Amino acid sequence: MDHSESCCVRKRREPWEEQEKKRMINRLSRIEGQIKGIKAMVEEDRYCGDVLTQVAAAEKGLRAFSIQLAKSHFHSCVIPDIREEGEELANEFMELFEQLAK
Repeated sequence: MDHSESCCVRKRREPWEEQEKKRMINRLSRIEGQIKGIKAMVEEDRYCGDVLTQVAAAEKGLRAFSIQLAKSHFHSCVIPDIREEGEELANEFMELFEQLAK
């Protein structure tokens, strides 16, 4: 795989396992539903504290998704790159990890 490609066109080294892909899509669908619910709450002039509670839940869901995605990326892309004596994806992963930690 050419690592110099844009992040928008790169592909995983290995395709998603169907069960993992389904879990990730389900999690994203729940987060999407939470965001739509938050939007509806704002449109309905709901109490700010209730909206903030839902925002916190959506953030928690998105953080859990990003952690799972980072684990998957590490195992499916970074480790194989390291085994091939590459360092680029390991360095990129560390930058991504730092972004997640903020």
